[in-house]
Amino acid sequence: MELSTIVLLIASYIFGAIPFAYIIGKVFYNVDIRQHGSGNIGTTNTFRILGKKSGIIVLILDFLKGAIPVYVAMWANVDIPVIIFGLCAALGHVYSIFLKFKGGKAVATGAGVIMAVAPLIFLIILLCFLIVLTVFHYVSLASVSGVTMLFILSLFTNNLALKIVSGILFILIVFKHIPNMKRIKNKTEPKAYLFKKK
Repeated sequence: MELSTIVLLIASYIFGAIPFAYIIGKVFYNVDIRQHGSGNIGTTNTFRILGKKSGIIVLILDFLKGAIPVYVAMWANVDIPVIIFGLCAALGHVYSIFLKFKGGKAVATGAGVIMAVAPLIFLIILLCFLIVLTVFHYVSLASVSGVTMLFILSLFTNNLALKIVSGILFILIVFKHIPNMKRIKNKTEPKAYLFKKK
C-alpha cells in the first residue's frame, strides 16, 4: 500500500470524525447536543433539539462526510477499493477522535458512502427508508431497515469490497440502534412524521 493511500485513509477518518452537530449546537445555540434528547450527535437528535434548519444542515454535512472521501479516492486513483475510504469516514463519525471516540450512528455518513459507490443501490435503500418511516414513523426502524436492505442487495453484486463494507455497516448500525429497538418495544421511542398529522 502506498504512503499516499495510508495518508488518505487517515484523512478520511479525521474528516468523518468532525462532529458537525456538536459544533453547530455549541457555536450557534450554546447547546451541547450530547446533553439533550438521545445524546446522539446525528441528524435525528439535531432535528429534535436544534430544529429543522440545523437538522437539514447536519444531514447534508454528515452525508458528505461519507461521499467526499470516496470521490477523492477515485480522483487520486488509489490502489485499494475506494469504498474503504468511505468506511474510514463512517468509523470516524461513530468513533470520533474529537469526542473521546464517541459519536453518531453512521446512518447519514454510510448513506453518503453508498451513494458515491453504488448510486442505484443507494436509491433503493433510500426508498426503503422512506417507506418504513412513512408507515411506522420511527427513524431508527427505517435506518435499520435501510442498512438491512443494503446488506442483502450487496450479496447480489460481484463487488467483494461492497459486500464486506455493507456487512460492517449493517453490524455497526444495528448495534448502535439496539437501545432504540428496545424503546420501540416499550413504546417509548419518539416518532417522526414526514408529513404533518391531520
